Amino acid sequence: GVLLTLLALSEFRRQRTTIIPHKTPDRLIQSGIFSRTRNPIYLGDVLMLAGFILLFDAVLALPLIPIFVWIIEKRFILGEEDRMRRAFRMDFARYERKVRRWV
Repeated sequence: GVLLTLLALSEFRRQRTTIIPHKTPDRLIQSGIFSRTRNPIYLGDVLMLAGFILLFDAVLALPLIPIFVWIIEKRFILGEEDRMRRAFRMDFARYERKVRRWV
């Protein structure tokens, strides 16, 4: 999870665009880890949550993972994708068909 997040952050820095979730980015990043998943930071967050649950042997907390995914999608991803759809139109449509949201 940490590695995915670091890879994504390096792409944001390399492309010189915003990482702030509620702002429209200047560029549509499709390189690096973004060629494998559209949401590497959120995927990294989910993997870190799962890792901590397993590390602390808190298996009863495993149902939090799908709840966390649902919250991330509703609170962040859907809005981000809508902004990118409007800003990058055909480029985002091609990217969306080529790269899955999570894995």
